[in-house]
Amino acid sequence: MNEQSRAPRQQGKPYRRPKKDPVRMLAFEALRAVDERDAYANLVLPPLLRKAREKGDFDGRDAALATELVYGTLRRQGTYDAVIAVCVDRPLREVDPPVLDVLSLGAHQLLGTRIPTHAAVSASVELARVVLGEGRAKFVNAVLRKIARHDLDEWLEQVAPPYDDDPEEHLAVVHSHPRWVVSALWDSLGGGRAGVEDLLEADNERPEVTLVARPGRATADELLDALGEESSLPGRWSPYAVRLSEGGEPGAVEAVREGRAGVQDEGSQLVALALAHAPLEGPDRAWLDGCAGPGGKAAMLAGLAAERGAVLLASEKQPHRAGLVARALAGNPGPYQVIAADGTRPPWRPGSFDRVLMDVPCTGLGALRRRPEARWRRRPDDLERFAPLQRGLLRSALASVRVGGVVGYATCSPHLAETRAVVDDVLKHYDGSAELVDARPLLPGVPALGDGPDIQLWPHLHGTDAMYLALIRRTG
Repeated sequence: MNEQSRAPRQQGKPYRRPKKDPVRMLAFEALRAVDERDAYANLVLPPLLRKAREKGDFDGRDAALATELVYGTLRRQGTYDAVIAVCVDRPLREVDPPVLDVLSLGAHQLLGTRIPTHAAVSASVELARVVLGEGRAKFVNAVLRKIARHDLDEWLEQVAPPYDDDPEEHLAVVHSHPRWVVSALWDSLGGGRAGVEDLLEADNERPEVTLVARPGRATADELLDALGEESSLPGRWSPYAVRLSEGGEPGAVEAVREGRAGVQDEGSQLVALALAHAPLEGPDRAWLDGCAGPGGKAAMLAGLAAERGAVLLASEKQPHRAGLVARALAGNPGPYQVIAADGTRPPWRPGSFDRVLMDVPCTGLGALRRRPEARWRRRPDDLERFAPLQRGLLRSALASVRVGGVVGYATCSPHLAETRAVVDDVLKHYDGSAELVDARPLLPGVPALGDGPDIQLWPHLHGTDAMYLALIRRTG
């Protein structure tokens, strides 16, 4: 090739190989797994971070940034979609999902973090060059520059309808929840605007990591001593709980590595404690966890049962989850048994147990802090899918408990269709042979438990997942 033919290339902008930013590459990879495989970020992210550390690509600050990018983007996806929709020249559904993931990551850096504007745009465009190619990187650049013209509050003024015109849609856009979820949470919570806004804001905050000292195997004081004052705090409500401060690492605690302690939300601990402390008529020898996977509540119940000389049967329908339960219970100081069985068709005889916990499968709307992608996956018709199973499991629990014994019906959802509607519907058929027990006195010191007799915990009021519990005594 002669010099003349090379001249245009020399005068043009030379090609530059895009630089891979390991933090944003990992965040993009996690978002793609969530989108393509319906994976959960809390399951996808830890192995990706571990691999990056092993390769020497990450330090602690890199891991923290990657985590914030993934969870922040997922939590604020609804808001960012509304903003991006204004800045593109086509319906959002026509934007390729990988392109939308890069745009959402960029939008979060621009609107949800303190990363400087020029750094957020340039890093996102560089990521686009690596994962999408030069042509689509130009599109990403153009869209993000439009987004960068306004801050989040200014964008919300544009994309959210006024509260007075459409309260639910306003809250849905501002707080990044599907409209139907806003409506359902508002119905369950009751009250006015302030309460539901506090709840929606709490759903978008990073939750604390809470440990549980498994009864008979570890103590909260042991965990606090191992972590130190700078990395841990006592639980708010559960005597077995320890909250990790920023920088606290569960895997650094010997009791966690040995299975004598574990990671468990304080709301789940309170559900197990309330059932264990419910007053009984007659003996207290046999306990059942009828939906035991993955084993957190079962491990706590097994320890509490052992202290009284009782035996826990932990039943889980899915064999691989039954394996997780067995691992959580390994080393329990007292006798227990783990089986794989369908709780709606139990292999045990009716009336075999003194205490029964049924923490039923549900939409998981009470754990949106921990699984932010769930809010975008769930649909109203999921309630219809879960309804027969929830009722069937509660009927089975009531058949499994003896007269004078107590059943705990629990869900990690505050939706009325999964909580009070199920309990009320099932109890109609018992003609006075089963009655609700006031659960509130069983959680001393826990405020804002409502009118009872059932309990609904809330992220914004209790710092827990939105766990529901109804205690029911068999009377005949």
